[in-house]
Amino acid sequence: MIYFQCDYVEGCHPKILEKLTETNLEQTPGYGVDRYCESARKKIQTACGLPEAEVHFLVGGTQTNLTVIAALLRPWQGVLSAETGHINCHETGAIEASGHKVLSLPSQDGTITGAQVREYCREHFGSGIKEHTVQPGMVYISHPTENGTLYTKAQLTELKNACREYGLPLFIDGARLGYGLTSPDSDLSLQDIARLSDVFYIGGTKCGAMFGEAVVAANPALAPDFRYMIKQRGGMLAKGRLMGIQFDVLFTDNLYFSICEKAVRQALEIREAFCQAGMPLYGESHTNQQFVMLTQGQMDRLGEKYAYEIWGPGGDGRTIVRFCTSWATRDEDVEALKKDIKALKM
Repeated sequence: MIYFQCDYVEGCHPKILEKLTETNLEQTPGYGVDRYCESARKKIQTACGLPEAEVHFLVGGTQTNLTVIAALLRPWQGVLSAETGHINCHETGAIEASGHKVLSLPSQDGTITGAQVREYCREHFGSGIKEHTVQPGMVYISHPTENGTLYTKAQLTELKNACREYGLPLFIDGARLGYGLTSPDSDLSLQDIARLSDVFYIGGTKCGAMFGEAVVAANPALAPDFRYMIKQRGGMLAKGRLMGIQFDVLFTDNLYFSICEKAVRQALEIREAFCQAGMPLYGESHTNQQFVMLTQGQMDRLGEKYAYEIWGPGGDGRTIVRFCTSWATRDEDVEALKKDIKALKM
């Protein structure tokens, strides 16, 4: 079976494994205060153009979203998110379990706008019964979105301006950030993300690391005691150097972006194969996630060799299916899939 189901079915990039093996018996302090974590922090700060930013390493995406959101909100506040946002759909109520409500906004493509934030805040703060409802306290987005779509620089700037008007921190979930920034359709850079957000994270789990995410606090005044929150929420690893080593390797010689760019290229080849075969696409993803609407017969045929993700009903008897490439996807597997997609047309 060849897996196009998600982008975390493999272990980690061989260079990371090599470095972990090389340093295996080395003794270092725990909890992220070792020299490897410090080296990784400096490389990330340089790449972001934020030498004063705080950089923290957490073990996974759910812990990261939960910890950042809980740290930024007061007890009576909630977080604005697209209705399709990861925290609203795929984290088993983790945010709500922390005592904070996800305040969902309608979205056609996974993005939300500055106008939506302004409208929600105007209605809340202009209400005569506002104290009886959850106050919007921050905004959450992901880049790419859950649907693989991308924010433009203009969209993100407008969203940031709306957040600034109402004093709301903007938090960007970057679990697949590398795939978003290396898309040929992206006009954003890592420095743009850093400049236009208050807090974001650089995903490792889905982008070449064995595990781990790097939180970058562009505004360190937001959470002066953030390490307390990381520990309390289960995101702090005793052997913290294992994450430091991984990000140190990923941010050496542009490795992080080069491996993500390859995955996007492969995904766009798969996208083109589906288009040429006349199979309707779902949405406009130009990242490593591709969504296509297939008949049951087509799903069965491809399912004999390939693992994919069922996304939901697509109408007209079709099902929305996701094919996802990763940093480790092999070109020969992509070529095999393209050939089998072409055969479905006959």
